[in-house]
Amino acid sequence: MNGSYATSEYLIAVCVLLVTVTATVAALTPEPVRQALVLAMLGTALTLLFTVLQAPDVALSQLGVGAAVTPLLIMLTVRRVRRSSTQQRDRERQR
Repeated sequence: MNGSYATSEYLIAVCVLLVTVTATVAALTPEPVRQALVLAMLGTALTLLFTVLQAPDVALSQLGVGAAVTPLLIMLTVRRVRRSSTQQRDRERQR
């Protein structure tokens, strides 16, 4: 029983460290597209942490929202903003 407890503590510590590092990298990444990719990795790391903590319902929610939907919405928004700014520059050049 003690060996299992030690292994569990080790896995939790590794997952928390992974989440901390990934969150720090996400916060320090200036480019939005790269930041969206790092956020997807952060969502996956949080999913792993929640799984280790035996919270499968939270892990599934995090996997869907944090690792897939949020990064996708960020990337689509960046694409739309870049496209709009390109179209605006083209209109200004035509004047």
